[in-house]
Order: sequence, then C-alpha cells, then structure tokens
Amino acid sequence: MLNILIPVDGSEHAMRAVHHALFLVTAGLRARFVVANVQSAANLYELVVAHDPTVLQQVSEAAGHDLMRPAVQLLQAAGQQVTQDVVTGDPAQMLVDVIERHACDAVIMATHGAGLRAAMFGSVAQELVHLSPVPVTLVKPLPESEAP
Repeated sequence: MLNILIPVDGSEHAMRAVHHALFLVTAGLRARFVVANVQSAANLYELVVAHDPTVLQQVSEAAGHDLMRPAVQLLQAAGQQVTQDVVTGDPAQMLVDVIERHACDAVIMATHGAGLRAAMFGSVAQELVHLSPVPVTLVKPLPESEAP
C-alpha cells in the first residue's frame, strides 16, 4: 500500500489535490495518506509578545490542524487511513522532512495556495519537485470558467 503525502493550507486549491487523491482511490489505487500543514516560524514580535515559545507552538499546531480539518474529514469519510502532521519552518524543506519521517512514496499537491500565499505556494510546489526524493503530482487549479 502506498503512503502518499498531501500538503494542505486550507485553500480550495489544496482540496483539489485531496479530490484528485480520492479519484485515484476510486480508480483502484490502494493508499494511506499523510495530510500535512506547514506553519510559518514565529517572528521576533510574536516571540517578544508571547513570552513563551510553548504557547506559540501550541497555537501554531492548533492552526495547522484547523486548516487540515476539511481534507482529513473528506479522506476519512471515504474510508481512507489518514495521519496528520503539522510542522513549522521552510515549507519545501519541511515537506521533505515529512516525506522522510512518514516514509511517503509520493506527493499529491496543489500548484497554488491560499490568498496572499498563492504565489509562494506555487514556488513551494516548484521547489518540492526539485527537492523531493519521491514523485510529486501537481494538481492545477480549475480554470476560472469552471471555478465554483
């Protein structure tokens, strides 16, 4: 059984990657999934205001789980095995770490992320294609004419 990473950021684009993974499952793919979210590291202001790095880590992890919730629920509703992972740091490098830690065989991800991060997430996808030790399937957004 394949172990497939699906990075999500809470965007509809990321959910297209989840839908693509489920399409592959209906076509006969046997897989289990690792849904991951990469949080930005705390900036200096956040560190000064919070006074406690543990609190910042807890908030970051909670935010990551919140952003992953729709993807995880959709996969679980389809009867798929799902592992969740929230990491903090450089997105592409952290996703490589997730691939290695969970012994993933492949990645299915969106080419664009949410809101202001859309351009950055596209570059994350491009960077991950170069860094990943496993195949990466990129799921393009729907053309505007087909978008809901």
